[in-house]
Amino acid sequence: MNLRRTLSIIVAVLLVAVLGWLHYELLTEAYGGGPPHYGQTTNMDKWSSPWPGLLKVDAIGAVVLFALLRWGIFPKSRR
Repeated sequence: MNLRRTLSIIVAVLLVAVLGWLHYELLTEAYGGGPPHYGQTTNMDKWSSPWPGLLKVDAIGAVVLFALLRWGIFPKSRR
């Protein structure tokens, strides 16, 4: 493996780990750590679903991940 490929794979794994941590934090904050849906029911008038925001972050992350892996694993041929 060359350095470019190795570096892109490492950064891609780190990006997936950061996105996973972000999901965990946002879902724990939205739904709470107590009884089922504790955070959702305590302030029902102020609660909003975290899924639209997470889907936006996931879409951006997927595009970055695809570009990163495309750049590192399948580089353009040099002439």
